[in-house]
Amino acid sequence: MDINPQPQQRYKVMQPEWSSHAVIYQVNTRQFSKEGNFEGVRKGLTHIKSLGADIVWLMPIHPIGEQNRKGELGSPYAVKDYLGINPEFGSEQDFRALVDEAHRLSLKVIIDWVPNHSAWDNPLASEHPEWYAKDYKGDFRPSPWWDWSDIIEFDFEQIGLRKYMINALCYWVEKFDIDGFRCDVAGYVPNDFWQQAVSTLNAIRPVFMLAEWENRDLHEHAFNMTYAWSWNETLHELAHGRCSLDRLRKYYSWNERSWPQSAYRMTFVSNHDKNAWDGTQHEQFGEALDACIALSVIGEGMPLIHNGQEAGENKRLAFFERDPIEWQDHETGDLYRELIALKKSKGVLGNGEFGARMTQVPNSKMDKVFSFVRHNEHEKVFVIINFSQEAVNVTFEEPLFEGEYCYWKGSATCKFSSQTTLELGPWQFDIWVA
Repeated sequence: MDINPQPQQRYKVMQPEWSSHAVIYQVNTRQFSKEGNFEGVRKGLTHIKSLGADIVWLMPIHPIGEQNRKGELGSPYAVKDYLGINPEFGSEQDFRALVDEAHRLSLKVIIDWVPNHSAWDNPLASEHPEWYAKDYKGDFRPSPWWDWSDIIEFDFEQIGLRKYMINALCYWVEKFDIDGFRCDVAGYVPNDFWQQAVSTLNAIRPVFMLAEWENRDLHEHAFNMTYAWSWNETLHELAHGRCSLDRLRKYYSWNERSWPQSAYRMTFVSNHDKNAWDGTQHEQFGEALDACIALSVIGEGMPLIHNGQEAGENKRLAFFERDPIEWQDHETGDLYRELIALKKSKGVLGNGEFGARMTQVPNSKMDKVFSFVRHNEHEKVFVIINFSQEAVNVTFEEPLFEGEYCYWKGSATCKFSSQTTLELGPWQFDIWVA
């Protein structure tokens, strides 16, 4: 039997050089500023840039359906017109000014795209009812099992729908010069559609694609980045003492062995869904918050900042009403700035194949302490995190961690060896750089 056992490269998405150390920032236009519009976001771009962010993700900017609307203003994910702009946010000229200013600051702009469903009163429902999924009675249906009564689902077996969606995506790239899309519930849409859409978009120019989903196959032909939902869920359980530290190790084992290194995973402690339905970053992570933020930035993955985290994110933002963020200087913002500056200063802390893999450093408190290095022949970053409520004294094993380091902040130095004992307070993290 003639067998060709040569490895096949299934994952064709090439990551752009500009994304090597990129950080993404999510904007809820309705809540970002007192104005609640594009102009308010445009004026805040220098602030976003100052954090070290590179990609600005705008939640849906389209008109919102009125039929079966939730709340006074409705969910931005109930899209009434895929080619329109929500007048609540401004005009086409206002949006173009926002994008132009972002590009002047060397920021990329991606917009939220909601392909799985539309508002009930989207004209497509009357013009092309055949494009929609039906329930057992033959009626339009929301997504099964979810309380999404303000939307109805599409049927992506329909070729006409696919053509419409691809043309609509191209419209925003061609007319407004945006840089890509964050795709809502991307796994509810067939993967072959994404391949068709991205192939068409890339013929215009390369786009950056983020999938709200966690599936490695999305990286084959379409998506640069997927959500690290399981990372977030693991950190949440750890913070509340509901799982062992080995669950986090299992995540990184899965990430390393089952996913292509070229795939970006988005690591986050908050986003619009988590904030609205599960609580603020403090409610979700308590005293473990800083450690989780540190791991999101310094570990493998591209970190996300949800707007308002840097101001302390002291409330759950209303999802269907106006509820502006209460801006203030806050230590969480300082922490993000410092960690991101470190990330950008070290090649080994790059995203995907631009950076180095995390290599576990065994320690004497494996049930409480998570320790690893990211290194190459020129650089080494040694990270130690106490994921427990107890102070610990910890030593380390195997030679990889040994050497002379500088503390990531300040001028302290340390020579680590097998004889070194490190004292860590509850939920404390240390980062050492060689």
